[in-house]
Amino acid sequence: MLTATAIVLFMCIPGLALFYGGMVRSKNILSVLMQCIGATGLITVLWTVYGYSLAFDTTGMEAGVFGLNSIIGGFDKVMFAGLTTESLTGTIPESVFATFQMTFAIITPALIVGAFAERMKFSATLLFLGLWFTFCYAPMTHMVWSGDGALMWDWGVLDFAGGTVVHINAGIAGLVAAIMLGKRKGYPTTPMPPHNLTLTLIGTAILWVGWFGFNCGSALAAGQTAGMAMLVTQICTGTAALAWMFAEWIKHGKPSLLGMASGAIAGLVGITPACGTVGPVGALVIGVSAGLLCFFFATTVKRALGYDDSLDVFGVHGVGGIVGAILTGIFAFPAMGGVWEPTEGATIASQVWIQTKSVLFTIVFTAVVSFILLKIVDLIVGLRVTAEQEEEGLDLTLHNERGYNL
Repeated sequence: MLTATAIVLFMCIPGLALFYGGMVRSKNILSVLMQCIGATGLITVLWTVYGYSLAFDTTGMEAGVFGLNSIIGGFDKVMFAGLTTESLTGTIPESVFATFQMTFAIITPALIVGAFAERMKFSATLLFLGLWFTFCYAPMTHMVWSGDGALMWDWGVLDFAGGTVVHINAGIAGLVAAIMLGKRKGYPTTPMPPHNLTLTLIGTAILWVGWFGFNCGSALAAGQTAGMAMLVTQICTGTAALAWMFAEWIKHGKPSLLGMASGAIAGLVGITPACGTVGPVGALVIGVSAGLLCFFFATTVKRALGYDDSLDVFGVHGVGGIVGAILTGIFAFPAMGGVWEPTEGATIASQVWIQTKSVLFTIVFTAVVSFILLKIVDLIVGLRVTAEQEEEGLDLTLHNERGYNL
């Protein structure tokens, strides 16, 4: 768990930072790196002060009983009150569990920055991510993972490592932010190719390796569940990378490195909710589905609807999370090669409905909360940089630095 925790943090800095940084124009690379490391520092502090408590305080919760504490935790664990070297979560030290969950809380808001890359003020980014963590991420974590009495836990949702909590949550927030900020200056008529795909591939590789900490670590033990999570994570990721590559090859005549990298991330996202319950067959199907559908949304749908999701946060994380969450309801069952032990009376149809209901709830909850928070941030500091700042580049105008001094 110590290793899993460390490599999940490594997913954000430098993994996600490099993955995103290589895809923007050279004049904006530092702005993306700053947003990622800024989120890391900010969420670390907020998680310590009250985030862990809002997410995992279970005071007053009871299975089947709905109340405010089914949505959000209380304040009994503020500043890690009650956490000692002796306290346990399951069989591991609570300090390790709290830090492991902190790394999830760090990378999820950081994922959103790819949707509004190259045009949001840094001050607005920090304020929005802090508010979003408080009013969107913490409640979602509590509703899905805090145990008996939590809303979606009581529904019986299967979300092993964060399909709803992390990926759909971040993907929908990213879509709302991209639409509210508007398109980048010149989009889509001005070419905006990635400036350094070498960095993007390095970031992809770090994310791919780090994801084993993300998925296997969610078992909270080095046992059979973690072992299967590792196997299906690798299968799904490789499959999705190939699916995206071949789809692109067929449509555009050439396979691209960015396509394979995007497909790999789509596979990682797709298997996240499923990795504790599906087997190899399910991993293959989820991989193909995530690769193809994420390719379709990140290219065809985005162009058709005209929104500027800069680095395809919704197309990859939102769509991949939805695909994985729903297909989990099918392939978790032993009859479909899964390793889940169904509860009494559970059928594929009933579980698919539970999964679908959780997806729909997450979409609506996240979209509404994100919209309100962005409106508040816009009133306080304004969301978008000026046209002149955007033209010159955010590295110089917001941070007085250059990524490259040639």
